Amino acid sequence: MRGSPPAQPAPAGAAPTVTPATPPAGRAPGPGPAGIRFAATAWEALPGWYSDPLDATLPALLESCEAMLAGRGAGAAAASAPRARTGAQAWAAPCEAARRLGPAPETAALRAWMRQHLQPWQVWIDEPDGTRREHGLVTGYYEPLLRGSRSPDARFRYPLHGRPDDLLTVDLGELHPALRGQRVRGRLQGRTVVPYWSRAQIDAGQASQRGREVLWVDDLMDAFFLEIQGSGRVELPDGSRVRVGYADQNGHPYRAIGRVLVESGELDVEQASMQGIRAWARAHPDKLRALLHANPSVVFFRELPPLAPRPGRERPDGPPGALGVPLTALRSVAVDPRSIPLGAPLWLATRDPVDGAPIERLAFAQDTGGAILGALRIDLFWGFGDRAALAAGQARERGRIWVLLPRDIDPQAMLGTPAAVARQP
Repeated sequence: MRGSPPAQPAPAGAAPTVTPATPPAGRAPGPGPAGIRFAATAWEALPGWYSDPLDATLPALLESCEAMLAGRGAGAAAASAPRARTGAQAWAAPCEAARRLGPAPETAALRAWMRQHLQPWQVWIDEPDGTRREHGLVTGYYEPLLRGSRSPDARFRYPLHGRPDDLLTVDLGELHPALRGQRVRGRLQGRTVVPYWSRAQIDAGQASQRGREVLWVDDLMDAFFLEIQGSGRVELPDGSRVRVGYADQNGHPYRAIGRVLVESGELDVEQASMQGIRAWARAHPDKLRALLHANPSVVFFRELPPLAPRPGRERPDGPPGALGVPLTALRSVAVDPRSIPLGAPLWLATRDPVDGAPIERLAFAQDTGGAILGALRIDLFWGFGDRAALAAGQARERGRIWVLLPRDIDPQAMLGTPAAVARQP
């Protein structure tokens, strides 16, 4: 899961309203919330349909299938569309057919599977002024490598906090049905639930965090950006590596420090990339803590166990996303699950932020993030390593998406209900 605060599911009754599948290609069903529309599209109209090497996508596809058939993400039943097959039932036949493709199917076989079992739906938004918006924002994230230790010393002095014992998560749906799927975080003060400690308060020692540190690292900015990425690898002094991932969050809203630097005149918009923010931090160490405190949100971590094998098939080697499956570089994306069904395959058309090359390919909605809001908002997972860090840090590209659903599914059946939102690994 991306490290910024988790997206909140839509209130009850906010499900998209669309007409049943499948109309002729290009004909749009009705609008969803905030003007979201879905239009059935011919496969040949997808950019890169004939050039994407699909043979490498089966492991990611089977991970999504496993999750959806277990009732997570798009596999959760949607009671709002009783006329359509929904949830795990809708994905059973396509996923079983995918498993029968064997361990190393060729691109042609996967392309034929998609044609037989899925329907592409282009996603766009009808704006209030009557214009149609097909392009959204595509950013990126990656899995960083940090240097750390299990105990603090003069070098390793910045903690990766574990989940505090006194952090409360209140499911508001248990208090009132209209609040189903909404959660707040806080702590008890006497008999009252109050907001949990902010970043500045935690740094000042007001939270009961002593002894709850997962690891200690040697760079404050590395620790901060790990919260943004949501997971990473930490190399210990003996050369071994462990993986850490999202455990929880303190409940405060996320505030982008790049925006703070732009609004204060410290950086231009073009400079406010991850690399630009790091350069500013090196030049202004005396101002760094105050900048970080401008974002009150704090992510808590846990050490992740090794990935469990699956007999007879390869597994991706990325960290777990919100769907609970390992992410695949350049195939996994974070989405807003109120608009895009978590677990479902997508088609993405954008470009590489480093060299400008087109990225037109099959992807999978396997993660979420607090800054990933709206139907046309996508965060592409770039994987691990220097190239991934460079691309993720620079990515702010335009992009279009198509959601790929079982052929007899109404898009409404996969969206908009709290049961369809897998929130955390």
